Amino acid sequence: MTRICQDEVGRCDFIDVLEEAVLRHRPVAVHLREGEAFIDEVVDVVTERGDDFAVFKSHERVSVGQIRSVTRAEPLMARW
Repeated sequence: MTRICQDEVGRCDFIDVLEEAVLRHRPVAVHLREGEAFIDEVVDVVTERGDDFAVFKSHERVSVGQIRSVTRAEPLMARW
């Protein structure tokens, strides 16, 4: 899957990518600028006091500025 880097597409287009993830209810792999990474579903993108935040289903919300990139996560395959 294609990794979408905020520094390459710009903040506004990156927020559009996060908002699309909200609409599609698909998990994304999130890579933070500090090196942490996780997979979760984005449930909302909100603006508070002039900062944008991605709100996740299982993780704490994260300032959009702290996110380096996102990648659509592959669904887990069931083993039969």
